[in-house]
Amino acid sequence: MLILAAAELRLTTPLEIVLVLSLLALLPAALASLTPFLRITLVLHFLRQALGTQTAPSNPVLLGLGLFLTMLVMQPVARELQTKALDPYTKNEMTLLQALAAARDPVHTFLLRFTREKDLQLFLELTKTPPPKRPQDVELRVLMPAYVLSELRTGFQIGAVLFLPFLVIDLVVASVTLSIGMVQLPPAMVAAPFKILLFVLVDGWNLVIGSLMRSFA
Repeated sequence: MLILAAAELRLTTPLEIVLVLSLLALLPAALASLTPFLRITLVLHFLRQALGTQTAPSNPVLLGLGLFLTMLVMQPVARELQTKALDPYTKNEMTLLQALAAARDPVHTFLLRFTREKDLQLFLELTKTPPPKRPQDVELRVLMPAYVLSELRTGFQIGAVLFLPFLVIDLVVASVTLSIGMVQLPPAMVAAPFKILLFVLVDGWNLVIGSLMRSFA
């Protein structure tokens, strides 16, 4: 609302530089929490924990994969932002504040699409904001934390489902090792090769990434 109200104001060049640098400083936090990167990295983390491989794939690999998948999902939003905000701003057809106001709608639509109504209602109550007449009228200050909460829930749901088949293998291996008296041998060490073999045989990476990407369709 503040951006919309100030959209007609024209900032001086030093103020524009300060505002752009401030936005760039917030960019990593926005990327990590207000894009599909949040759900993707959560699921990949749970998958690695379920496999019991500890550091394989390494964190840079998982983060890189998450970043590339996020770019694929966000391509339509990025194109819309470029058309409506970035191109007019670079051509001096809009001020910086006007460009930020124009960028609100694509971001708002994306966040609203993956936000649960229950989470949205929670933050409306916490901020004591009257219920909007239309979904498009929800303020970003309410929508953004609601989106993060919804993505956390979805990521944990998918992670719990991923854990189930590997948990069964852990239980079976633990029962077998205990029944034959192999108390000194950690069951996790014995179960790890079986879990990796099962994951490879069912083409696990293809299934997990495919299902994860289709969850954003």
